[in-house]
Amino acid sequence: VQLVESGGGLVQTGGSLRLTCAAFGSTFTVNAWGWYRQAPGKQRELVAAITTGGGSTTYADSVKGRFTISRDNVNKTLYLQMNSLKVDDTGVYYCKAIYGAYSNPGGSWTQGTQVTVSS
Repeated sequence: VQLVESGGGLVQTGGSLRLTCAAFGSTFTVNAWGWYRQAPGKQRELVAAITTGGGSTTYADSVKGRFTISRDNVNKTLYLQMNSLKVDDTGVYYCKAIYGAYSNPGGSWTQGTQVTVSS
């Protein structure tokens, strides 16, 4: 499956952004969809995920209550609504089709989209 992200950018602390990820191709074998991020000097981490079946969601503790992951199955689009952004949310955000575990999702990675939160 090919993924195309959009929606990153520069925002001030407390602001909001919505990331969008369009999927192209077969999604039959995808178990879940996720957003990961990598901050400068840190490892890539899971931000949020949503299963393809029941739509169960998982969030990193650092974004609970501020971020919302959602999906449009008809249009094969994944979203990440980010509110009350903090400087620590800065990083490259990656949309990901998850074929295995969240810690080892399988498949390839996109180039990501940069999110920068200024103080």
